[in-house]
Amino acid sequence: MKQFFKCFCAALLCSVGALAQSGQSVQWRYIENYKDMAIDQMQRYRIPASITLAQGLIESGAGQSRLAREAHNHFGIKVGIGWTGPYIVMADDRPDDRFRKYRTDDESFEDHSRFLHNNQRYQSLFSLALTDYRGWANGLKRCGYATNPRYPEMLIGLIERYNLQQFDSYTSGRYHARTSSTREKGLENDFFANHIVYKINKTYMIIAIPGDTWESVARETGVSKRRLLKYNEIPKNSTLVPGEIVYLDKKRSKADKKLKGVPHVVQPGESLYDIAQHYAVRLENVYKLNGFSPDYVPQAGDLIWLR
Repeated sequence: MKQFFKCFCAALLCSVGALAQSGQSVQWRYIENYKDMAIDQMQRYRIPASITLAQGLIESGAGQSRLAREAHNHFGIKVGIGWTGPYIVMADDRPDDRFRKYRTDDESFEDHSRFLHNNQRYQSLFSLALTDYRGWANGLKRCGYATNPRYPEMLIGLIERYNLQQFDSYTSGRYHARTSSTREKGLENDFFANHIVYKINKTYMIIAIPGDTWESVARETGVSKRRLLKYNEIPKNSTLVPGEIVYLDKKRSKADKKLKGVPHVVQPGESLYDIAQHYAVRLENVYKLNGFSPDYVPQAGDLIWLR
């Protein structure tokens, strides 16, 4: 069986490389685009950036919803009493519900903060520590923000999956996952002024930006190109695409233990490679953990076990 998977994964590299060229998922793209807005709102209104980002991911479908695209409305806030601005009509609780329409994404993030900060219903949340994202998640449900009984779990799951809690500790200029070992401390250089270091499943990673190549990332991080390609399960002739996840360490054989008994639900268009990259799990092990045959193609709604 071990030899079978070894041969299978070697043959699979070509197709994996093609999938990787599609870049990061819409979730990562959303986080990269809006993390600074969330941090700014946290500094001014004392709402954890992780909570703002997680709510935005859920309510806007990672920026893909009609509300987000046509109305810059990332949080599904309806017109309500006192709103005199433009609105967009969409079916929700009623077929003709009216939702606030903003000129920019910044206006939506600002209005969301004011909506929570100025509403007496949510005042108890502001006594919580900024780092208590679990308390905020449960408190939002308790205060009536959402009717979905699993809303807190949805928020917490997104925060922990994408390590959004790192943004809650932002102070003055550096908010990436801190490193500790001698080799890892070497990553603290000018290259990382433009690259956030995320830590997923005890594995460090960055997201490629325009101008990055496998050679430049190798040169700046001290991790050889050969190792980078191996860690990310990418063939030798692949081009690094902006938005692509780049692991700087070997991915794990299983997902974080907090995901025990919690499967990943396949989203439309997701490949097993996408899922393996999201959770920092080696693709070979995703096949093994699920007992999949080499020709398995995931379908939306399938359950994928990661430990």
